[in-house]
Amino acid sequence: MNKKVILFHLRESLEELKKTIREIDTDQDYCEIDLEIGMGHLYHHLNTAWNGRNQTDDQHRKSTKSDFNRFRRFPKDSEFSYLAVTLDDEV
Repeated sequence: MNKKVILFHLRESLEELKKTIREIDTDQDYCEIDLEIGMGHLYHHLNTAWNGRNQTDDQHRKSTKSDFNRFRRFPKDSEFSYLAVTLDDEV
């Protein structure tokens, strides 16, 4: 697990979340498009933290467009024990 890369993306996510909250709270002109952009940025970093967690620093530096697209995908529910248990409980 590459903690350096994970921490970078989690910190970026946190900054975006704080910015989005602040703007929703203070900007009367804040609209759904603004939310879409902010959430897209937030999810990009959260997803990359998870999907790229096992890549080396060198692999991240040399990421191709295909790697980039793979890293930013939403994880499957089955990748998270908590969600798998929750989904099983609903059945």
